[in-house]
Amino acid sequence: MPPIILASSSPYRRALLARLGLAFDCHSPDIDETALAEETGEQLALRLAEQKAAAVAAEYKEGLVIGSDQVCVNGELLLGKPGTLEKARQQLLAAAGKRVSFYTGLCLHDIATGRKASLVEPFHVHFRPLTLAQIDRYLDKEPALDCAGAFKCEGLGISLFERMDGRDPNSLVGLPLIALVDLLTEFGVKVP
Repeated sequence: MPPIILASSSPYRRALLARLGLAFDCHSPDIDETALAEETGEQLALRLAEQKAAAVAAEYKEGLVIGSDQVCVNGELLLGKPGTLEKARQQLLAAAGKRVSFYTGLCLHDIATGRKASLVEPFHVHFRPLTLAQIDRYLDKEPALDCAGAFKCEGLGISLFERMDGRDPNSLVGLPLIALVDLLTEFGVKVP
């Protein structure tokens, strides 16, 4: 089996991939993640996943490179990682009582053959109507400043939702494992 390389420095993606019990290395790509004019969240997620995989593939002679990127969309607005408490508060206030969509791009690139397969895994979160006091209590306990949408669904962030829709909740964390297992299987990797 060729080595598996995760094109990411995200500790969340690393932890998710480790759940599959496969040996892998991580290599962080250096790409511009700015959205192009008129680019949708789905298009951006797919393009970034493919660019990350290609950038890392160019640095190795062999291996299967996994590129992944997630874009959060609230209405027409593409949301990034908030970075500050005030921006996190604004993102959560804007999401209160609404459906917010997450699009996770996934690309598997075989360096030796040049073969690539890509997809976008959608996941939708329906937020409860939230007060500023609820949001501040949440951010006080779990400031998710490095997460698009300003929450961690694997933690206390789950309390902010009425429901979730999608085939793989792991995609909400940043790596759709069900789709990844499908792609790995297509490329001859046995999981489990």
